[in-house]
Amino acid sequence: MGAIVLLDTSVYLNVLDVPGFNQDRLAVFDEFRALIEQGDHFLLPLAAVWETGNHIAKLADGRNRRRYAQLLIENVQLAVSGAVPYRATHFPDREDFLGWLGEFPAAAMRNKSVDKTNEGVSLADLSIIKEWERTCAVNCMSRVRIWSLDSDLAGYDRRP
Repeated sequence: MGAIVLLDTSVYLNVLDVPGFNQDRLAVFDEFRALIEQGDHFLLPLAAVWETGNHIAKLADGRNRRRYAQLLIENVQLAVSGAVPYRATHFPDREDFLGWLGEFPAAAMRNKSVDKTNEGVSLADLSIIKEWERTCAVNCMSRVRIWSLDSDLAGYDRRP
């Protein structure tokens, strides 16, 4: 069985080809193709959708904002319905969300990574990490990783 791969915002922005955030598009698609061929399964965390929407909302050109906002909506609908190679992760319930909020102050104080010692873990990244942890617990016999172009989240890779 292939690995389970959670898509981070940095990857998803390249998949959607959002201007200004798509500089790694060719490399992302080459890796995406290879991962599909090896049988990996992909999940789209809700935080990646929110963050992508935030980036789209900041595009300078209003036509691009509209175009990519519509593309985001259509793509997420396809992910929810299973019509693209990735599925939306479960939507957190109240208890999950409150748990994440409770952990956020400690995460915000923790170094984001070895290279980012003046920055804590954001609430969005924490929610992706929590999704990774939940996916690991449910799929104990599978490799589970976060596919990110950022070194801090890319380090979440559990092999059985």
